[in-house]
Amino acid sequence: MESAPECRLVALPAVDGKQYVYRVYAPDDAVLADLFRDAWHCHDESAFPHAWDLFDAALIRRIG
Repeated sequence: MESAPECRLVALPAVDGKQYVYRVYAPDDAVLADLFRDAWHCHDESAFPHAWDLFDAALIRRIG
């Protein structure tokens, strides 16, 4: 039985000094690096300033 997707907030620091926060839906047993990659690719495809691609700099929190 698959677990239902849960929501995580992934905050990525960017070169402009701001943090950009993305919602990522994934199963409870998802690998944190995969959550980071999903948020980073979403940010990278946007018009926002470049985000640091450092896993250790990202903040990942489960909500809900």
